[in-house]
Order: sequence, then structure tokens, then C-alpha cells
Amino acid sequence: MTPVLLSARAAAALLQDWRVGSNAVAYEALADAVRVLVIDGRVPLGARMPAERGLAEALGVSRTTVANAYARLRSSGYLASLRGSGSVVRLPRDLVGRPDPERLGGVVSGDVLDLRKAALHAAPGISEAVDRAVRHVPAALAGIGYDTVGDPGLRAAVAARYTARGLPTTPDQVVVTIGAQHAIALLARVLVRRGDAVLVESPTYPHAHEAFREAGGRLVGVPVDARTGWDVGVLEAALRRSAPSVAYVMPELHNPTGATMSDAVRSTLLDLASSVGTTVIADETMGELRIDGQASPPLATHSSSVVMIGSADKVFWGGLRIGWIRAEPELLQRLLLARPTGDLGTPVLDQLVARELVPLTATVLEARRATLRAGRDAVVDALRARLPEWDVPSPAGGLTTWVGLGRPVSSALVLAARSEGVVLASGGVFGPDGGFERFLRVPFTMAPADRVRLVDVLERAWARTGGAGSGTRGSLAAVV
Repeated sequence: MTPVLLSARAAAALLQDWRVGSNAVAYEALADAVRVLVIDGRVPLGARMPAERGLAEALGVSRTTVANAYARLRSSGYLASLRGSGSVVRLPRDLVGRPDPERLGGVVSGDVLDLRKAALHAAPGISEAVDRAVRHVPAALAGIGYDTVGDPGLRAAVAARYTARGLPTTPDQVVVTIGAQHAIALLARVLVRRGDAVLVESPTYPHAHEAFREAGGRLVGVPVDARTGWDVGVLEAALRRSAPSVAYVMPELHNPTGATMSDAVRSTLLDLASSVGTTVIADETMGELRIDGQASPPLATHSSSVVMIGSADKVFWGGLRIGWIRAEPELLQRLLLARPTGDLGTPVLDQLVARELVPLTATVLEARRATLRAGRDAVVDALRARLPEWDVPSPAGGLTTWVGLGRPVSSALVLAARSEGVVLASGGVFGPDGGFERFLRVPFTMAPADRVRLVDVLERAWARTGGAGSGTRGSLAAVV
């Protein structure tokens, strides 16, 4: 397989802050920065790095600096020299064959607090729902088990939930998927052609922008801030100039910032999308996990052309791989025709369990709200007290807070925390084109003892990476 080439320009964009906060010699700092990109998954394994001369020119350094950095990466196992392919990204041998705690995927073991995935533990009542679902198994066994549309009872329950929230919906407007990520990927495959512009928020859910890129989309980012929300000027310009085929947004409790789209921004988005022929996809995966205030009606309430994505995973349990798409029947038919090339249907037993649970959503959310409020307040208050240099928002809901660090050291902070057994995703993971090294997504869903551990480790990690007046940091090799 021919390695994917990372251009000098693209590499320079990912490495724009490589010298900030480091007193290491230039080639060591550059090698450290590249290693962080590999660990975070922003430079994929097997990618071919730019030629030394090209990267040196793009970064404004000497070729010797780049050559020495590459040599350091080779000696540590992050690069390999292949005849005819140049320098190709690899993982060190001691990381091959086992999950790397810095990546978004994989499972870590031992005394490790893994906070890469923001999620709650299973809601009470799931065992009972499983028992009730088992009663429907004999009837389900009468079918062949390949279900690309969804269990009729579950689709009716999802439709009833939308209707109760102010969006009249019928079961024929719902298709059940294998979680929300599957829904995103399926929509990307059907709605995006190679070279199409795709509007995404920046930052955003990383596996969403990966899905649109995989479909051939050309991403156009619109900034979202935890405190000020969406940059409406950039949103307007992006829609008018690029006329994207798709706009993927999280209007309610945006991941990772926690922001909620104002009525004025929603109106601008929908009006302009309609005028340029853009299909708006509204992802509500986090949308119902509100702690404070009232939730806004689903975005499709204001436009029948909006496609809604929902999920049972965040509300009930991540192991229940059930999501759904709400759209007009014509689009759903296109999705169903395309679906068999990727999967042959949603597991029937999971659907039977979800059919029992979805009608209980409002009750479960009420119970979840108290747990989320306690976690949010404890983590936010502790971070504000122990790390006063940080900007720590208190989001109105969701599962995380998007912390402003004040300096571009997110990856260094994550690596330092990892050395003490706390695994987080750096801010750059959430940027469609990298960046966001000044931010860190901090979940607040863990048990009280783990909250204490998290804040203790972050305080020490901050000191080790140059915070709290401790001076500038050295090479990241010390904390890998």
C-alpha cells in the first residue's frame, strides 16, 4: 500500500505552535511535537512525512533542524525509512499490539483513569428492561434478523419522543442505526460527493469530521466558543461562499464546548442553508443532557428539511449501540439503499432493549440531572480553585467542560497526566485541522474519588508543563 503523503504545508499547519512553552533545543522540540501528533492520531500511522527541505522551508527553520528531529523520531520508533517512500510514521515496538492510552480508541487496563470518552455509567433499570425485552425474542426469531430499517416498536417510541418535545414525527420518518456514529457515517456516504464542501463546527466531535473526510468532503470550519457560541459572521460567509452540500452541527450542548445555539444563529443557519441548497444535519447526541435551564425545541421544528441524529447511548448506556436518523421518507429511502454496503442491519436484541427504555427517557434524564450537576459543580469548582490561571466554564449540560489553558500546551499536559495514570484527549483531537492546543476537554462524569484524583493529577501536570509559575518546560521525552 502506498503511504499517504502529508504535505509540508499541512504539516506546518499542525505544527504551528511547536516551539511555544518549550526550552528544549529546536530539533528536540520539533520531534516532541510530531510525536504528540502521532499519539493523538492527528498524523495517521503509515503517513509519509514531508521531505526535510520542504518542511524546513514551511516551518522557517534549517534543514539540519528537521533532519535531526527526524533522526530522533527514528531512534525512538516513531518514524521508519522505507526505500522509495521516505520517512513513514510508525509506533514504537513497545506500543505495537497493545492499545495506546493517548489515542481515542482502544481500552486501557490497570490503575488507569481513562477519560478519553465522556460517558455515564449504565442507568438504573437496564437489567429490568433486558428482562422485559427477552419476552419479545420468540416473536423476533420468526424473522431473519437482518433489519436495516428498525424495529417498528422502537421507531414508534423514538417518534413519540420527538413529538413530545414539540416536533411531530411518525415512525416512517425514523431509521434505527448502530449508534450515532454509524448514522453520521451513513449520511456522509449518501450526501457527500468527493470534493464537496462540508460545513463543520470547530472544534467538533472528532469521529464526525473523520467520517466526512472519509466520504471525500472538503471541510469548512466555523468557530464555536464555550462562552460566546457560534461566530455568526464566519457561519454566514462560509455558507454563502462555499455552498456546502452538508452542514453538520450540534446546536444543543455542543461537544466539546457545551455551547447552545441561539435562536438568531439557528435562524441564520436555516435561512442560508435553504438558499444555497445545504442539507443541515443536527446531532443531538448530547442535546438532552441538560442540567440548567430549558432545552430548545429540536432544530427540525423550524425546517422540515433538517436531518436529526439521536442516540440511546449517552442517556442510558454506551454499551447499548442504538442510534437513529429522523428525516423525510425520501432521504431515508436513499439511506436504506446505500446501507447494505456498510452493514446489514441493527442488532435485533439491542433494539428490543431500547424499545423498553426509550419511553422512559424523561424519567431517566430527571435522575441523571442530579448526578451531572454534582459532578459538574465539583470538577468546575475544584479546577477554578486549584488552577486559577485556567478559564473553566460551567456548562449548562452535557458531560464535559472545555477548559481554556491560556497557553498552547494541551498535548504536553495530556502526556504529563498520562504518566500518572490519567488519560485524556488533548484539545487538538477536536480540531478538524488540528489546533486547539490552548484547550482541554475535561469530563465530569466520574465517581467522586476519581474527581479528586483527576484534579490532583492535572495540578501536578500543569506545574510540570510550565504552569503555576514553575518556569518553562523541557523536552516532552521526560513525560512520555
